[in-house]
Amino acid sequence: MSPVHQDHSADAAVAAMSAVHTAVPVNPDGTPQGFRVGRTLPIRVELSRQLRRRRTQFSLGFMVALPIILVISFAFGTNNGARGAVSLVDLATSGAINFAMVSLFFSASFLLIVIISLFFGDTIASEASWSSLRYLLAMPIPRIRLLRQKVLVAGLLSVAALIILPVTALIIGSIAYGMNPLSTPVGEQFTFSEGLVRLGLIVGYVAIQLTWVAGLALLLSVSTDAPLGAVGGAVLISILSQILNQIDALGDIRNWLPTHYSFAWTGALVDPIRWDDMIRGGFISLAYAVVLTALAVLRFRRKDITS
Repeated sequence: MSPVHQDHSADAAVAAMSAVHTAVPVNPDGTPQGFRVGRTLPIRVELSRQLRRRRTQFSLGFMVALPIILVISFAFGTNNGARGAVSLVDLATSGAINFAMVSLFFSASFLLIVIISLFFGDTIASEASWSSLRYLLAMPIPRIRLLRQKVLVAGLLSVAALIILPVTALIIGSIAYGMNPLSTPVGEQFTFSEGLVRLGLIVGYVAIQLTWVAGLALLLSVSTDAPLGAVGGAVLISILSQILNQIDALGDIRNWLPTHYSFAWTGALVDPIRWDDMIRGGFISLAYAVVLTALAVLRFRRKDITS
């Protein structure tokens, strides 16, 4: 091709590109006219995307499997505990509500922490590890909206896991042990309907008490490109807090640990309900959650996205 023809081809390409750019009107900030921030990354899209992931399916599936495992364990196991003192676990087979509460008792201090850490710690770090985070922001999705949508979906999945566990335990417990009144270690009994109300109160408290784990996992997620580091870090810090809570020498300092009131929900098993520790535990957890989430937002707004 002659130089003249090359020049004409180059001019034609430039003219075509200019026509494309002028054909699409843009706003002063560079976004196309008609672009709506509120339509980017809808909740249903992100939720559907997360539900298709194996880790979500396994996590929610294990919430269903745990009560089944416990029923089998109680069927084949023997109680060799000391006579006299009766614990909540000893009453697990006395009825469906007792069985549901024992399922929460076994999972609240570790399993639910792992699940919530997984959902929140995997929000941003997973996108960074897949090198898709910068493309999401270039669509463009504003950073705060991206973080908000991710947090809302993680929260929905966490609440779903927290509800699936006791509901499944209630169904399986009803089949295995019957719909009997709620029995407590202190000898009190509540009707089945009253027991359901108390179980709902316990589930609500556990959800509030674990908000600090969500905030911590979110902060770690925006601070690293390794999802395992964010999830594992949140779990390890939770375990450390539980260990420190067992050290009597710390005195009143333990009252400010986020795990100090993890089992304050046992106050719902007496009449009248003991609200004091549950209120303190809920307030401390929410305070930690607000501070950690605010730090996560500030960190993500200022973070250089390179992956």
